Amino acid sequence: MQLAVFDLDGTITRHDTLIQYVLGYLKTRPWRVFGFLLALPTVVKFLLGLSGRGTLKGAVMHWTLGGSSREEIEAWTARFVPALLARGVFQDALKQIAAHRRAGDTLVLMSASPDLYVPAIARELGFHEVVCTGVRWNGNRLDGRLTTINCRGAEKARRFEALRARYPGIRSVAYGNADSDLEHLRLADRGVLVNGPAAARHEAARIGLSCESWA
Repeated sequence: MQLAVFDLDGTITRHDTLIQYVLGYLKTRPWRVFGFLLALPTVVKFLLGLSGRGTLKGAVMHWTLGGSSREEIEAWTARFVPALLARGVFQDALKQIAAHRRAGDTLVLMSASPDLYVPAIARELGFHEVVCTGVRWNGNRLDGRLTTINCRGAEKARRFEALRARYPGIRSVAYGNADSDLEHLRLADRGVLVNGPAAARHEAARIGLSCESWA
């Protein structure tokens, strides 16, 4: 048995899921598009290096999705996830997930994307656990800002180490696609960079990780 940890965006899915999620929600609520204007100050701060990705992500969700009820968000998630899995994922990723399931491995989906929809994706794909970024609610209404550190880079590596500590004595394999994933991929017994950019592939080869292309 192994601990098999998969990143989501760009590893299982072909594109960023949060942007798709937000834009899809706004298509039926076009007046909310103006929320992007209210998020612009945070965008500028991010571009100037004055705030992080987590702050940016929280601001975008706050100003575009904020105030939505749980029922509205859950209804949209129930539409979004099946559509995403039907046409927006790498078939090789699904085959790899299935192979780990047949082997009796423990499957963990670990993503910087928010818990608005990542757990639903994990359930549909048969993962045993989910590690992702938490989003704040005010009672029945979504706030949108983060309740956890954005699960990316050093934070993802920290959570990966905590995950391994909960499964002592078994080998781990981790799959990711971005430069920021190298931090936790190198901690696994076997780290696999999937469809990574050239610079990430070069660094992955230097530190002894595998590189694969999935379609």
